[in-house]
Amino acid sequence: MVQLAKRGYTLCISLYVIMHFVVSFTHGEELSTIISLFGLTAFIIGYLFLPLKQAWISLLLVVIALIVHISAGTSLIEASVSGFTVMSGLIALLLIVPMISWVLEEKPYIASVINFAQKLLNTSRKFYIGMMVITQIISYFLLFGSIPMVYGMINDFLSNQKGEVWENYKGTALLRAFALTTLWVVSIPSFIFAVEALGASLGLSILQGFFISFAGILLSVLFSYFQERHYGVDLTAGIQEQLAKITEQKKQDTQGNRDAREFGLLFVTLFGSIFLLNALWNVELLLIIPIVIIAWVLLYFIIRRRSGAITENGKTYITKSIPNKAQQFSILLAAGFLIDAVNQSGYGEYIIDGLFYVSDAVPFLNFLWVLPFVVIILGFIGLGPLTVIVLVSGILQGVELPYPPEIVVLGITSGSVISIMLSPLILPSIILSSVNRLSIVKNGLLFNYKYAIAFYIMVQIYLQLFVLLFL
Repeated sequence: MVQLAKRGYTLCISLYVIMHFVVSFTHGEELSTIISLFGLTAFIIGYLFLPLKQAWISLLLVVIALIVHISAGTSLIEASVSGFTVMSGLIALLLIVPMISWVLEEKPYIASVINFAQKLLNTSRKFYIGMMVITQIISYFLLFGSIPMVYGMINDFLSNQKGEVWENYKGTALLRAFALTTLWVVSIPSFIFAVEALGASLGLSILQGFFISFAGILLSVLFSYFQERHYGVDLTAGIQEQLAKITEQKKQDTQGNRDAREFGLLFVTLFGSIFLLNALWNVELLLIIPIVIIAWVLLYFIIRRRSGAITENGKTYITKSIPNKAQQFSILLAAGFLIDAVNQSGYGEYIIDGLFYVSDAVPFLNFLWVLPFVVIILGFIGLGPLTVIVLVSGILQGVELPYPPEIVVLGITSGSVISIMLSPLILPSIILSSVNRLSIVKNGLLFNYKYAIAFYIMVQIYLQLFVLLFL
């Protein structure tokens, strides 16, 4: 029964995404009802094999949406048709982005990059920056899957270095680096949805996010310096010891250099293609990115004359990976239903008015001070940054705000950075704890709360100076 339900779910969610592309290209809005039917069917089938601990968030969102519709007196039939199409673009993106990992599994690209950069990583501070930069680059391809991948490689490299000081050193670098990607990385769904929903400029949003992310990396390096002094351990000595062993055992070969250069080319072509197509084609980014990824992956395997690998990877992905995404997709479908309910009822304006009221009631505060805390608070009750940003951005979409959309995007995404680092209920912290065997609370809250406070202050200085100088 469970296997049959998983196959039915895979079929429905795949048809849901296919119909999204059909409607996007043909502008056949009358087909939206078909998209909704596939989405609603997939949503219902998911509960046939999802355990309650994975299903409760989406159920809660649906219940809240139903209460909103009933209290506002809106039509539930019309709401079902419109509500289950809201997330079609985002689900299409999340379904297709993992295809990038097919390319990365073909060669030891990441190992080659680390070996290539050995001479640049010979102190604890340089190595810390290196871990954060590599994690951000891999996050572009693998999203939060970058955390276990980079951790495994760093752990192999530092195999003789044990203890809490080393786990703090590795864990904070990886978790903070991934959290900072939500500020600027174009393949992170929450970032792209916020940019699209709020009508922000992609280039300005990425540039601004990259600047804040770089400042966040430098701030993290400063914190790691004081943390190293707190533990009283010379991490540089341990790193140089491992580098000496590698140099003695195995000198870097030409193939390794070639793989590192090839990885750089892959990164540039994927990133550049998205920007180029966005400049030439006036369609939504949520449509452009999946198209570029599919073309990029197919072209890679065709050039390498490995067309059979596409079929092999595709079979594995359809049979195993898609059903494992049922929890994430169910939450997004429910979130879309709730966003539509809030917008149809007009309650979204009341919510934003409430935030403005809170900020106006406290002297020297404005809306941008409060906005990140919406994401942070919801993160501590189990809603991940993607769900929260989808909800908040969707509500803000129909509201007139006195700030440029790029500034609002940064306000929301800065909250997601802090939420990822601190909340024990969010997936990146759970994944990190599963690989380094420390508690989720220690990996997140205890190791990062001081940094999170400093990061919030740093971002607010930027936001408030912008408001003061330009508005």
